[in-house]
Amino acid sequence: MQAKKRYLILFSAGASLILLFCFGGIQVPLSGRRDDQSLTGYHPGARWRRLQGYLRAFSTWEKDHDFHEHISPRQKRDSNSGLYTGRRCRMESCFDFSLCEKNGFKVYVYPQQKGEKLSESYQNILSSIEGSRFYTPDPAQACLFVLSLDTLDRDQLSPQYVHNLKAKIQSLPLWNEGRNHIIFNLYSGTWPDYTEDLGFDIGFAMLAKASISTENFRPNFDVSIPLFSKDHPRTGGDRGFLKHNTIPPYRKYMLVFKGKRYLTGIGSDTRNALYHVHNSEDVVLLTTCKHGKDWQKHKDARCDKDNAEYDKYDYREMLYNSTFCLVPRGRRLGSFRFLEALQAACVPVMLSNGWELPFSEIINWNTAAVIGDERLLLQIPSTVRSIHQDKILSLRQQTQFLWEAYFNSLEKIVLTTLEIIQDRVLLHASRSSLMWNSLPGGLFTLPQYSTNLGDFPFYYAKLGTKPYPKFTAIIHMVTPLVSQSQPVMKLLVAVAKSQYCAQVIVLWNSDKPLPAKHRWPVTSAPVSVIEGESKVINSRFLPYNTIPTDAVLSLDEDTVLSTTEVDFAFTVWQSFPDRIVGYPARSHFWDSNKERWGYTSKWTNDYSMVLTGAAIYHNCFCAPSYQHSPMLSPSLRTMVDQMSNCEDILMNFLVSSVTKLPPVKVTQKKQYKETMMGQSSRASRWADPDHFAQRQTCMNKFANWFGTMPLIHSQMRMDPVLFKDQVSILRKKYRDIERL
Repeated sequence: MQAKKRYLILFSAGASLILLFCFGGIQVPLSGRRDDQSLTGYHPGARWRRLQGYLRAFSTWEKDHDFHEHISPRQKRDSNSGLYTGRRCRMESCFDFSLCEKNGFKVYVYPQQKGEKLSESYQNILSSIEGSRFYTPDPAQACLFVLSLDTLDRDQLSPQYVHNLKAKIQSLPLWNEGRNHIIFNLYSGTWPDYTEDLGFDIGFAMLAKASISTENFRPNFDVSIPLFSKDHPRTGGDRGFLKHNTIPPYRKYMLVFKGKRYLTGIGSDTRNALYHVHNSEDVVLLTTCKHGKDWQKHKDARCDKDNAEYDKYDYREMLYNSTFCLVPRGRRLGSFRFLEALQAACVPVMLSNGWELPFSEIINWNTAAVIGDERLLLQIPSTVRSIHQDKILSLRQQTQFLWEAYFNSLEKIVLTTLEIIQDRVLLHASRSSLMWNSLPGGLFTLPQYSTNLGDFPFYYAKLGTKPYPKFTAIIHMVTPLVSQSQPVMKLLVAVAKSQYCAQVIVLWNSDKPLPAKHRWPVTSAPVSVIEGESKVINSRFLPYNTIPTDAVLSLDEDTVLSTTEVDFAFTVWQSFPDRIVGYPARSHFWDSNKERWGYTSKWTNDYSMVLTGAAIYHNCFCAPSYQHSPMLSPSLRTMVDQMSNCEDILMNFLVSSVTKLPPVKVTQKKQYKETMMGQSSRASRWADPDHFAQRQTCMNKFANWFGTMPLIHSQMRMDPVLFKDQVSILRKKYRDIERL
């Protein structure tokens, strides 16, 4: 009996030891030396997870990467240390904020080295930075540094590949292990595995990279940018293709794709399986094997059939007539199809597992795209068919907003990247998600003006607020004050009498000294006279700290307006606070004979501009948007100052490009036009015979820079209720307007 008990105890102990060993409770060294890796990140049960034969990985790429099974993305990022040393970098650990404290967020571009060639795309990136408000030529003032060495294409088989880049970068005196540097990259790795290794150690530098994976993306440090072609416009950019909304929002095709098919290698799995979903009716997914030099040697049994059907369809026609566009990964995670779908208002259906979508830090892509899973390809058609038409319309509209706000030009892509980093650096003045994801977008709602949503007219309706019920009048003067009977004196008195006038600012841009204070009339509203900065015409749109109101009434010195007209115009503006509201209207047209844009002051049935000689607009359009907005090149403002002309046209271009809406004209006033054209003062712009010709030139130069014509025609004119109705004049609120 005693022996049986001993045998039973020994058997139980042995069985327990075996179980502990199998479940990872006891670690047996594989060699005589200590395994350092077993101590790093070790947790009980790790060996159990790595046993073969249980729950094999679904995706094929994981078969040879057993170490990553059942490990979180963050653990994967930390374990892959082969790409660069700063894998765990974040702004707080690898960025020197002290460089930004004195001069703010300034960007320095290294001077180009002799003998170093730059691709056109990288040259455009550098030019966009140098033309921005962030640029500084002094490295001592810089917060961020950009290399003049081309890092866009790091595919060793590419002719754009720069050799010996590691040694060249290490020799830069300001490199400092990459701290406070940003590196732009479109292509990394090469055939057959296309890794994300750039071929040199980026150290502590940030990456602005296309096709970056969530595995290697460092949140709040790197910036994911879109993959764009070498033909992508540097400035301006094309408008989206959605001209009007259709209800229901369905098009000829439900889902389309047309592109290369890779027979083997990375990126081939999804594209090789597309034929299972293709039905030649409303789901048209076309691929071709006809690419590369030796495609015929490697073609499979489906290639000839696929190639024949591929040639039957026009890609542009498919793109414009499809509700959804499939965006599968290529050799790399990103694809040109992404931007093409956005522009065409074709809702992208993403099939690129692990891709960190462009500008994911600020853009909510769930409002503009369908995020699919490569492993669930067969479910994609039923998924997109189940999306409600209201949701489709919303997705389509958001694609157009995002395309025009951040992606339709290389300059906007670069500036969005810099604005994201600036928001990290100046966290207290960063923009909200609503500002980034709704009109007009983060590039216009500059934090230099405000970070409060209520200070911008675009959010009044969403917030249920209204603009401040007063205006500040700015009268632009260029002629000396020689008489008390000058039109400007009558204008000043009429404006100051308005019940909505908070104050009047006289902007003195004359070469003569400021008149004595007693020469100005005594008014109920305070009047202040200030000298314009540099005496240039653009100074009328500078952000003056003395403006306490949302509304700005802009006036030329020879404008003739009554108090009633001012009151009515401001009342109308309160209903349209995001537009220019005023009296003198002009229009543009396309001259097919000269193949250029024309400018006209003729009275027609429509208009597209309201001149700022007598107009009201929101203060956010001049503070600091007119001066610093990426939508306006400094070269355009310089041209306006040199000509002393066209500043009103440029302001109309800016507001229409931001709001996508026309201005609002109030009651027609023939006297305004006759008075302006009859001015005999030498200083009057209307007396200059070259004035009209200059404005024609401005129209075309502005349109060329914007890349499109942002001005929008309108036939709406706002008149007072009972205007010229056959009723007693005593019943009319703005009765004086009819007498003018």
